[in-house]
Amino acid sequence: MPDTTNPHSQEAPHQEQHNGAADHGNGHAAGAENPFAAVLSHLGDHREITFGHIHLFNLPIMLVDDGLHIYPSVHQMEAEGKYAMDHHHVINVATKKPPVLDLSITSMVFYQWVAMAIVLAIFIPMARKYKKVGVKPLGGIFAAMEMLIEYVRDEIVTPNIGKDGAKMLPIFLTFFFFILVMNYLGLVPGAHTATGNINVTAGLSIIAFFLVQIASIKKIGIGGYLKHLTGGTPIFLWPIMIPVEILGLFTKPFALAIRLYANMVAGHVILLSFIALTFMSAVFIPVSVGFSLFIYLLELLVAFLQAYIFTTLTAVFTGMAMASHDHHEEHDSHSDRHATVTDVVTEMATGDYDDLSDELRKHQPAGAVAH
Repeated sequence: MPDTTNPHSQEAPHQEQHNGAADHGNGHAAGAENPFAAVLSHLGDHREITFGHIHLFNLPIMLVDDGLHIYPSVHQMEAEGKYAMDHHHVINVATKKPPVLDLSITSMVFYQWVAMAIVLAIFIPMARKYKKVGVKPLGGIFAAMEMLIEYVRDEIVTPNIGKDGAKMLPIFLTFFFFILVMNYLGLVPGAHTATGNINVTAGLSIIAFFLVQIASIKKIGIGGYLKHLTGGTPIFLWPIMIPVEILGLFTKPFALAIRLYANMVAGHVILLSFIALTFMSAVFIPVSVGFSLFIYLLELLVAFLQAYIFTTLTAVFTGMAMASHDHHEEHDSHSDRHATVTDVVTEMATGDYDDLSDELRKHQPAGAVAH
């Protein structure tokens, strides 16, 4: 009998029908002829937490549709008869449409919470210990975390943002460690990679987008921010330049979301595909195991690199947006120096000067040092 507590057991009748067919003499059921679909199905978002084929516990279903509806599991939701699962999505049985809002806790949300709990469990005690011992070096995992914090500060934030990066260091550290933990959680057997969901990476990119815009406006002001959208072009080019600049504001976070999502999914697809080969034939087992171990070790590096790349690109975009202020100041400084030379040449032409050095010093911008 199928396990009725498992929401995926609704597919059991279909599997039993296939299992009754012949498999062309290879001694296996026909339902096992496509192991890739079975293995890769673990990449999706689920309504339960499993460890391989072991069902651990269900996740609650919360729907907003003519009121709030809460069910402890998919099985109990379907038993009521009002809602059902259709290709991993909840639909209203009567209307065949999804509910107005699905607030259910899925496996991706669960593993985000696990990542948050791990980050807080490390850094809250670390902060408390720093308050007690001061600047003394810490041991154990705290020493490793301190090294990573200094790396993010000295190699990512400060080179790209400058002195203003110190104020924004906490959010960049949050980006780095939160993404890093989510990436490594996906490498634990039975767990899911939350960054392998486009909704998660899109949420992180939206936060990065607002960080860049707020930092830019705070640095150069709303006037300088709007002026930056013109790209310094003549006014007759503004109808072309402004839409292009606005589009550029949104393409950056879009690229961040797609890059992180695609890289994390691609690695897991390759890894699970090699694992699926072991179910095809015993001949593939040595090759599959060898390549799986190689890809798994490679994923350890990729998980770190993707956290590094997301944090670095966010810092680069923030620094570029904030550097507009320095660019305008430099441009004004060049204009002042150009005006100084022009004025001196004009007065030289009239012969109305006594000493060239005094004339140059008189036309220097305020605060400039005479040579």
